[in-house]
Amino acid sequence: MTTSVLVTGGAGRIGRVLTDALADRYDFRVLDRDPIAPERLPAGIDPAAVFVGDITDRALVDEAIDGCAAVIHLAGDPRPEAGWPSVLENNIDGTYTVYRAAVDAGCERIIFASSNHAVRGYETPERLPQLYEAGDDFRLDGTERLRPGNLYGLSKATGELLGRWVHDETGIAVMNVRVGNLTLGHPPVAYPRGQAMWLSGRDCVQLFDRCLQAEYDYGIVYGISANDRRYYSLAPGRALLGYEPEDNAAEWDGTTRR
Repeated sequence: MTTSVLVTGGAGRIGRVLTDALADRYDFRVLDRDPIAPERLPAGIDPAAVFVGDITDRALVDEAIDGCAAVIHLAGDPRPEAGWPSVLENNIDGTYTVYRAAVDAGCERIIFASSNHAVRGYETPERLPQLYEAGDDFRLDGTERLRPGNLYGLSKATGELLGRWVHDETGIAVMNVRVGNLTLGHPPVAYPRGQAMWLSGRDCVQLFDRCLQAEYDYGIVYGISANDRRYYSLAPGRALLGYEPEDNAAEWDGTTRR
């Protein structure tokens, strides 16, 4: 039997990568605030499974999530410079609404797209720029305290804490993926920080697929590829999910693989 999965923010970059690649494995439903043109709808997704509206609309979220075994929560204001009114409504209130709906619908798991910005405060002047180089041994592994670098990061940190509370209160499985820098085709060019946290398209698909398949209670993993230069540990993803990334930013020279 195919697992039904709601993807909030499914019209965004991560959502489209996942639904394009995994539509034959999961019965996806998509909830997005913007309509999706028919030609942009991933193959295998029924137009009737696309819901348009805001994630703070509890009735709409209830309708979209009814019968789903899992939710991949991607929706929210993704701007690092986003102001408080927006992150409060879209990223905090919206996340709470989705989590309560997931629990009430009997979902088995919530997969939350957190962000590197939830811990960007560790990128201190004394650690830069060597932090972004292959020889630096500083690593964040998910056990460190939250240290957001902006209001967007604060909203993602709040989402992780909401997930911790919801899991402890209800027992629903929650996995927080601190997404790095997803660019398709090749790593960011001339951007050491982006290369250190690069997440390739196929590694992104594998990671979220493992989040849907593995057994866990509550966890935090870093969403990056196996880059030589990195300051996020891959150990939690391997241990909790069996995630084994295949790509490495160091294997690319400009826009081509070496």
